[in-house]
Amino acid sequence: MKFCLWFLVLQQVLIMNFVTANAQQNESPSKVVIKNVRIIVGDGSVIENGSLQFENNLITRVSSDQIEPADALVIDAEGKTIMPALIDGHSHLGYQGRKDWGAHNYGLSNLIDNLEQYAFYGFSAVFSAGSDSLALMNSLDSQRESGEFIGPRVLFAAGMAPPNQGPNDQFLTHALTVETRFGETILYGLENPTQAREQVRTVSEKGFKFIKIWVDDRGGSQSKLSPDLYTAVIDEASKFGLKVFVHQQFASDIPPLLAVGAHGFLHGRIGSDLSEDIATKIRTAGAFVVPNWGLGELRQEAIGEDDFLNQIYSEDEMVGLVTNFSRRFLRYRNSAQVEAELTNSFMNMIEVGVDIVLGTDAGAVPNHPFGYTGHRELEIYVRLGMSPMQALVAATSNAAKHLGLDDLGLLRSGYSADFLILDENPLDEIRNTRTISNVYLSGKTIDRAALQRRWSP
Repeated sequence: MKFCLWFLVLQQVLIMNFVTANAQQNESPSKVVIKNVRIIVGDGSVIENGSLQFENNLITRVSSDQIEPADALVIDAEGKTIMPALIDGHSHLGYQGRKDWGAHNYGLSNLIDNLEQYAFYGFSAVFSAGSDSLALMNSLDSQRESGEFIGPRVLFAAGMAPPNQGPNDQFLTHALTVETRFGETILYGLENPTQAREQVRTVSEKGFKFIKIWVDDRGGSQSKLSPDLYTAVIDEASKFGLKVFVHQQFASDIPPLLAVGAHGFLHGRIGSDLSEDIATKIRTAGAFVVPNWGLGELRQEAIGEDDFLNQIYSEDEMVGLVTNFSRRFLRYRNSAQVEAELTNSFMNMIEVGVDIVLGTDAGAVPNHPFGYTGHRELEIYVRLGMSPMQALVAATSNAAKHLGLDDLGLLRSGYSADFLILDENPLDEIRNTRTISNVYLSGKTIDRAALQRRWSP
């Protein structure tokens, strides 16, 4: 790990020296052109050798030509690839700390640390799904906007379920503890249709733009949200322009939820039960699906052996990611039968044109790390039938579209300058998303070496 740290520091020094030297030759270094570079646009298209210009925080030109304005800092990125920064459409911020997981970690400094991990791994936005303090999230966003730290944008939802239910039984206890500590409602209990509509109006007045509902009995330990209640929530939310995303129990729950207007599903429950007919219904409704496979797979892997992860954890912190569970395989694999079922169902959705959105559920359980798990999820997508390009679209423009992020997810003029520079081409091998040379968020470079020095002294 010391070699990795040394290499990253050296790489950052060389880049900064290059930028400084070039900036001294330009009177207006706020305008930057990256030329001679492969550009993955985010919509399924690619410019094999082009240039991208940005000024301050906005992209101002993307071209197949090599542009070199006299008033710009020009960076020759021959052999490298630019792509939009990634977006995680399903996470739970705040509970995972540097050393452990739980409600005691939930606070501003830990939330910033979570976001900086996402920034390190190249994420421009994160959706935290129904387990957050509104006051604290607003404060977090205010600090990011004012430049107190550089990190991805945060979107978050009001969580709704039967009273004092919703998240998995372990998480539920901690979410309720955060409620008590901050003196505000996080999980909005639904008792009857009239009261459910009132709850929607309440969260709308508070400024929420999203609602997350749980339709799951947690193996019999909780009550499953009934159709009359989720119908009331979704119908009332539509009146106020709120999107409703669903954690559902089975694929069979998807059609009735679509019928009343659900916008998307945060757990695909993909397998033999998710038929081509259901896939077609999802596509017809314009809804999205987050497959969310990594939550099951990576918790059974010895991810602490992965050098891509030890960049953000100390040696002591990495030990728990190998030994914390009684069963951790160096590389977890499904049985051949399960793998075939997942592949067939996934391909059904892809072939009918369902919008797949990257989401990880990072932070919902211990040791499911922010940022890292997004790259691993993309690997699973490709393993189960997606092309690398389709996987990148899921992680960029598809996610931006369904989260209402109109200036993210694509490399186009007028969009925010949020992008990655990669040393290798992810279209050749999806694991090349790991070869991060630079991360830009709103036109600002993330000092990845400085973050790593802080995390792994």
